[in-house]
Amino acid sequence: MRRAGAVRTVVAAAACGVLLTSCGSGDSSDKSDAGHGNSAERGDGAHGESADLRRIPDVGDRLQSKIPKDSRQVVAVYGDGANSADSTVVLYTKSGGKDATWDKARSWPAHNGKRGWTTDHRENDKRSPVGMFTLTDAGGVLTNPGAKFPYTKSSSMQAPHYWPKTHWHDFDYVIAIDYNRAKGTPPNDPTRPQGQSKGGSIWLHMDHGSGTSGCVSLSKAGMEHLLRTLDPKQHPVVVMGDKANLSA
Repeated sequence: MRRAGAVRTVVAAAACGVLLTSCGSGDSSDKSDAGHGNSAERGDGAHGESADLRRIPDVGDRLQSKIPKDSRQVVAVYGDGANSADSTVVLYTKSGGKDATWDKARSWPAHNGKRGWTTDHRENDKRSPVGMFTLTDAGGVLTNPGAKFPYTKSSSMQAPHYWPKTHWHDFDYVIAIDYNRAKGTPPNDPTRPQGQSKGGSIWLHMDHGSGTSGCVSLSKAGMEHLLRTLDPKQHPVVVMGDKANLSA
């Protein structure tokens, strides 16, 4: 039986190297995608008010209906556009009883896939998958900062140093997005239940100032806050996509 926050056995470094390539990028042309990058985190924003939210703002019925009824923490990733690498991450929380509403807790500038978003993600398409996904596992190169998720600390997650130096700390902190992965395993576990062609290793991780190969990236402070706040007992999920697909 694992306990949340416990350090788990690491997977083989060789397998990890393949997965890191699918999540990060060794292409220095990433720098041309630079947007709002490492800007300071925000306490408010354009995505709804902080009180009396019956629904997650700007999310249509299709994805809203997929949010589990027992989920009390939602990370919403609002992509600027279908082909944009810029996005905003907003944390919504719910407390109280039957009639509880969503509160907007915090928001951060972020990045997604350098080519934008897709509803049919494929290996190496450089786009982030649109959808609602659970969040169950975390890890990184650095020591556990107080995560409530099971956390795997492993130097095997270190971004290769042949990547641009700006990318070297991408995986200091990681939260695995449960897209085409086995839940209950370290973020870099190579298992892909839907097959290799559907891609995988889609993570929340630290930002390098430009688009990713499919992950969502935000500031170190943002990652630390999410790791310390998201709680498996609250059934956290991420709802992510460009504005048009989110609102559909």
